[in-house]
Order: sequence, then structure tokens, then C-alpha cells
Amino acid sequence: MPKHTIRAVAAAAAVACLAAFGPAPVSASTASDGAAWPGATPGATPGVTPTPAAPRFVPGACPKTPEPIEALAKARCGFLEVPENRSRPGGRTVRLAVAVIAAATAKPAADPVVFMAGGPGADTFDDIPFLIDSGLNKDRDLIVMAQRGNLYDQPNLACPEVDRFNERAVGLGYDAPQAEQLMLKAVKDCRARLTADGVDLSAYNTTENAADFADLRKALAIPRWNVYGYSYGSNLALTYLRLHPEGIRAVAIDSVTPPRDVTLPWTWGSTAEGIHNIFAACAAQPACKDRYPDLPRTLTEQVRKLEAHPLTLYVKPPSGGKPVKTVLDGGALLNLIVAFTPRPKDIPAALDGLSRGNPQRFAQARAAGSVQPVGMFAHGLTNSIACGEWAPGYSESDVLKAGRKAFPGWPDTVLAQVPQLPFQYPVCGLWNVADRAKVQRLATVSSVPALLVSGTFDVKTGASWAKGVARDLSRSTSVQVPGIGHWVVPQSPCAQRVLASFLARPTAPDTSCVDGLEPTPFTIIPK
Repeated sequence: MPKHTIRAVAAAAAVACLAAFGPAPVSASTASDGAAWPGATPGATPGVTPTPAAPRFVPGACPKTPEPIEALAKARCGFLEVPENRSRPGGRTVRLAVAVIAAATAKPAADPVVFMAGGPGADTFDDIPFLIDSGLNKDRDLIVMAQRGNLYDQPNLACPEVDRFNERAVGLGYDAPQAEQLMLKAVKDCRARLTADGVDLSAYNTTENAADFADLRKALAIPRWNVYGYSYGSNLALTYLRLHPEGIRAVAIDSVTPPRDVTLPWTWGSTAEGIHNIFAACAAQPACKDRYPDLPRTLTEQVRKLEAHPLTLYVKPPSGGKPVKTVLDGGALLNLIVAFTPRPKDIPAALDGLSRGNPQRFAQARAAGSVQPVGMFAHGLTNSIACGEWAPGYSESDVLKAGRKAFPGWPDTVLAQVPQLPFQYPVCGLWNVADRAKVQRLATVSSVPALLVSGTFDVKTGASWAKGVARDLSRSTSVQVPGIGHWVVPQSPCAQRVLASFLARPTAPDTSCVDGLEPTPFTIIPK
């Protein structure tokens, strides 16, 4: 698997792998000529300022990313200035980092593609190589904007406190009381720091995010554009289509996260669906079935065994260095599978090895979390959206009930924690943002042409959830790509062709390459 694809799998998220992100905070530097688009307003000074009369785009330097991104050397960059809270006239302004990457063709289509990243809280600029490799700028300009609070924005809602906890957490039980105490302290400290800086945490929500993109189109004087979003970005794209349909030519969503349905208990159904599909695909391949005959039973046994008797190992992280204390319990095992470490094609072999006393694949993946960059992931945005939009109306007992339904017989200590979002209800008690469930959990009904792309191995946003969304989009096309997990397009040449065809002909895309596709063979290790 190419490096970019491996990173994409690790970095994707409606319910992202929040423990696995990022380099230290980085300041902007010159990598652009700063030329303006039509509609751009030059001459603003950096920082958080009083709200201007109207949102505006201010040309500026492209960010200096931890790993150089070739496309940014020629991109046109700057900031979109918008109100932090549109319900409070005269309040603060936030600045959102923007880059426009020119089309590869000499004669591009007039309508560009705007990208909405996953997370929420993931670095948008880090996704640019995946987008270019997937052909997003082949025939059109590609526009990326960091969602409010993300890396390179002002303010940035990173929580280094949480990142440092995540580094330490690999040596603790995934759902251990000590882990909860330390995480809650990290969240409390981050919240205190952000609010002391004047951040209105309740303003970092999907409604404001959608309004930001509507303002970006107007500020750049773009009559029409196309939207492509994955994971949380699909949630945002659907919200944007519902609230601001004007100027949208077509919408493509990948790894569909329906605003109407997303709650914290919802994640258990998606996880169970993806794992079931992986195991069923193994059973459909004779070599895999013969070598690994009963994967559901193996997984249940290992989750129960590790939760009762966690393994404590000293393991070198994949990046090298000294061995680190690594605790592998039932919750850690499940969440490594959800994070696709190891990759889906390797999961049967890894589970079989674990059952035979070889935990190396999972232990090393767990140890990787001890060496992660700090400050790249906007945990503050994650918590504001999770606590304002996904948690309300449900409780910890609802999460446990959903977990028991998804995985009968598993330990309650594992099932009580939302996959990838441990201790989220106590976190929300500290984060204390407004309940936005009523304004966010709504269907998007539209006749704008839409493409819905799902992967059958997706254990974060189950492929079946696209069906309900498609019913409300009268001119939609849905495809399921076998054997692909979260964030399908960068991992599937077929999905890339389907997306290109959709952008060329939104009402009649060519989906024929999906016919007859099957998952690649699973890894088989002889006994």
C-alpha cells in the first residue's frame, strides 16, 4: 500500500482515530506569491480581529507543513475571515487557512472542487497529496480550507495536553480508571487554556462550518462549484447542501456519515458492520477460510481474555527507538482494529497470531501511539462537535446497550466506551457546550446530483448508512467498493474513476468498474 494511502487510513475519521495525529504546531511561512483571486480583499493584518462588515478572503503565504507538500509551492493561499459566532454581531473574527491548487490541465472546467476533510479536527492540508494522487485537480482547480479551529487557523483548537496523554496512554489499560482520570485532566486543562484565550467553544460546530464554506464561495466570487467530503466531511457536506444549496453543482460524499443519524451509540453499529464484512470476506476466500475458520469466535475470545488479563509488554515503536511499556487489553485490541492497525487484509493473520501467543502485530501498533507529534489534531473542534451534536439525548447506558447489541458476550468494560472516543460522556461534562442536536440531526433532501461512495470494510462509518441518505437525494448514485475501508477514493483506483466520471457527468456517472470487484486476498501465514 502506498505511503499516502497508509497515512490516509490512519488519519481518516467520522469518528477518527483521535490518538494517532500529529506534528507540533507550525507557523505559516512563504510558499506562495500571494496573488489574489477575484473577490479577494487584500491588506488585512493577522490575528483574531473584530468582525468585518462582510466575510472576506485575504491573500497570504501557504503554510509550511511538517512534510513538504509539492502542490503548495505553486498554490494560491490565504485566510478567510469570518465571524466566530454569527449569532453575536460585532464579535470576534476567526481566520481559516485556504489554498487553491490549479488544475493539472491547461483548460480546466469552470467549476472547481472544494474539499471537506474528515475528523472533525483532522489537518486538511495533510490530505492534499491524497487528493492530488486521486485526480481531484486533474480537470478542475482544487480548493481546500481548514475547518474552523484546525491547524493553521487562528485560533487553533489543538490540545497538546490530550496529545501528551495519548502518548502516555499506551502504557495504561484502554479503559482503566487511571486512563480516565488523566484524560479528563488533559481535557480540563485544554478547555481552560482555550477559554482563557477567549475562544467561544460552542461556536465550533457544523452549522458554522457550513456557513464558512458558503462564505468562501462568495468571497472567491465563484458562481458554481463541486463539493467532495469524506467521513465527518460528508456530514458537513450534507449540512452545507441543506443550509446553503445555492452555487452547488454536484456533491460527492465518501464514507458517509449521516447528520440525521450520527450519535455516540451509533458508532457501535458501524464498527460491527465493518468487522462482520471483513470476516465474511475471509470466509468467502477458500484459503482464508481454511486457515482462519472462525474469526468471530477468535476475536470474542481474545477481547475477553485480554480484558480479564491484559498483556504488559515492552515494545519498540515502528518508528524505532527504545522499547516502551505497552498494555494490550480488550479495549485496545478493538480500537486498533477500528484504526486499521493492522490493515484489514492482515487482521485475520494478526488475530490468529494473537490467539497462538504472538501479540507482536497488535502490540507494535499500540506502541506506535507513544511516538506521535503533538499539536496537529484539533481535539477542541472534535469535542465541541461530539459534545454538541453527537452526545445529547443519549447516555453512557445507551452506549453500553448499543455495544451489547453489536457484540453480545463481550465485557461491559469494553462496550461502555465509544470506539475511538473513550470517556466521551465525562469529557462532555467538562467541555460544556450548547446542545445542537435539534438543529443538526436533520435529513438533507435535495435534487442536486450526488455521489455516495462507501467501502465494505469501513469500521468507522458502515457502508449501509449511505442507503438512507441516498433516498433523500433524488438524483443520487451510490456505490459500494468491496474490500476497502474508511476514505475510499485514495485507496481505490475504481473509486477514483467513478468520482472523475461523476464530476464530468453528475447525472450519469460511469460506475461499471465496480461490477465484479472483489476484496484482495487476505494475508495467509502458514501454521
